[in-house]
Amino acid sequence: MDFELTEDQKMLRKTARDFLTNECTKAYVREMELDQKGYSPEMWHKMADLGWMGLPFPEQCGGWGGSYLDLAVLMEEMGRACLPGPFMASVVLGGLTILEAGSAAQKEQYLAAIAGGEVFTLALTEPDGRYDAASIKTVARAQGDDYVITGTKFYVPDAHVADHLVVVARTGEGSGEGGLSLFVVDAPSPGLTCHLLKTIAADRQCEVVFENVRVPRANLLGKLNHGWPVVRRTLQLAAVAKCAEMVGAAQQVLEMSTSYAKERVQFDKKIGSFQAIQHHCANMLVDLDGMRMLTYEAAWLLSAGLPADKVAAMAKAWVSEAVVRVAKLGHQVHGGVGYTIDHDLQLYYRRGRAAASLFGDANYQREMIASQLGL
Repeated sequence: MDFELTEDQKMLRKTARDFLTNECTKAYVREMELDQKGYSPEMWHKMADLGWMGLPFPEQCGGWGGSYLDLAVLMEEMGRACLPGPFMASVVLGGLTILEAGSAAQKEQYLAAIAGGEVFTLALTEPDGRYDAASIKTVARAQGDDYVITGTKFYVPDAHVADHLVVVARTGEGSGEGGLSLFVVDAPSPGLTCHLLKTIAADRQCEVVFENVRVPRANLLGKLNHGWPVVRRTLQLAAVAKCAEMVGAAQQVLEMSTSYAKERVQFDKKIGSFQAIQHHCANMLVDLDGMRMLTYEAAWLLSAGLPADKVAAMAKAWVSEAVVRVAKLGHQVHGGVGYTIDHDLQLYYRRGRAAASLFGDANYQREMIASQLGL
């Protein structure tokens, strides 16, 4: 089903699907899982030439002037294709944070760079992996014309290939939401080291250590000590974008499973004629429809500038669990072959498991929903 997409959005979806079908084959996906960078610069530049890196940014900043809903459409196709690479890190985590908090000069400089293919990312979470202000222990202390950043960030996506990092650091006293600021840090910088972490999704999450890394005061994003509202907004945008990616993945798993059920013969019958298989596929569709409706409702609200806190949390809570259910049912439909590393299903299952915890898992989102209900 379509969530009343415009003709331009339908064209974007078709263009993205055609491109990714030809360029992002499963052979490419598997090759990039073993590649140190995790993506092909050639593919990255082709995507930049299509305007994807600048899709949600204003035209005066080198972007396409698209909406957040446009971005959701593109993210769904990327999830369908299992596209590897730093698109989420650069455009969503880095770019949308700068779009929210940057000055006019910073937006013009950095967003144009992202649209042109430079890689940004957001260094937010620390060793405990939590998405709250109290977990931020990295500090930035003013020294002359600079700030000096010291601390360790964990699970920083694609930091090993980033040209710049948006770093969340504590500039004030205490451990609350006040006193947190955002800085654009060039990579590499003296005192900054990066180490790849092994993950279930074979994506490129990094540990980034800051040892007295000097950053010019001009690299402060937004107001000093007022960075957390921007982070909270970015987390919401990233959560819904990740939902769209998971919708695409679940759609592909459903299509793979129903196609297999129509072809696979067991006991002289197509397995799709068995009630158990029919119910598995039906349950997958029920989950998928709920995933898509909540995701696109949240994306539409965000595009329209309307309150989306509750719906965005509902979407991430539902999609985080539903994508895993869909993938598991896909394995059930395929039987033994679906559990092998040579089969494509495992690519979607592993990515779904990882995506479920990013930007707040289902339990985290339920807490957000409860707070919206006044509980």
